[in-house]
Amino acid sequence: MQQAEIGIIGGSGLYDMPGLTNTREERVETPFGQPSDAFVLGELEGRKVVFLARHGRGHKLLPTELNFRANIYAMKTLGVERIISVSAVGSLKEEHKPTDFVVPDQFIDRTFHRESTFFGNGIVAHVAFGDPVCATVAKAIADGCDASAVVGKRGGTYVCMEGPQFSTRAESNLYRSWGADVIGMTNLQEAKLAREAEICYATMAMVTDYDCWHEGHDDVTVEQIVAVLNQNAANAAKVVRAAVAAMPGERKCACASALQYAILTNPAAVPAETRERIDLIVGKYLKKG
Repeated sequence: MQQAEIGIIGGSGLYDMPGLTNTREERVETPFGQPSDAFVLGELEGRKVVFLARHGRGHKLLPTELNFRANIYAMKTLGVERIISVSAVGSLKEEHKPTDFVVPDQFIDRTFHRESTFFGNGIVAHVAFGDPVCATVAKAIADGCDASAVVGKRGGTYVCMEGPQFSTRAESNLYRSWGADVIGMTNLQEAKLAREAEICYATMAMVTDYDCWHEGHDDVTVEQIVAVLNQNAANAAKVVRAAVAAMPGERKCACASALQYAILTNPAAVPAETRERIDLIVGKYLKKG
């Protein structure tokens, strides 16, 4: 039985989901290890949802330490079909001001220590990723911003860096020269894995400050950043509620069949252990072989 249809991944500042009712916690075991924390299941705007604190409650996990595969696999286990990812980001453009939200539609990968596929160990698949964000979920987030009177800008490029250190000024200016909009440390692996798991995914990027390219960056204090984080978290809770309410029921996007033509390995050649490990994701396709 489907326990949740919409997953919410909370980033820096959003460690729980206000408004959830009939809540219960569940720890999910996965073949890829432990997720970031227990999952909080409940109802929001009449929909079955599940919330996960990406960095764990208390913010205990570095971006590089996140078990992205376990987090997304667990969402799939719970029946999630769409994910709203909430993330704190730095701005790479003057137009994206602190407390603004951006709903990016592209990513650039600047990570190098991350597991970002369910495949390997005897099975090969290449999913299409030219459009890495689900347009349906992105629209619901953008509409949620409008309904909540929060500045939400749809479209743009998210640079995903390794961290935990922030960019050098040279790097920041390089990303600006590429035309990128925001920079963060977590969302690209989630997007890749969600696509492999045939889960719709989109990012709600909450701008906390301008990256170090900006003249006034060095004058920003920790207190100011925390104040923005708190305001963003309050706005995020409102936008997520509105987005969940606006989310259509039936899925008609290509995300739901992303693996249909992506698996290259002959089903008979897939090792039994590998087949069992990711049966939740590939079972319906391997059975056709």
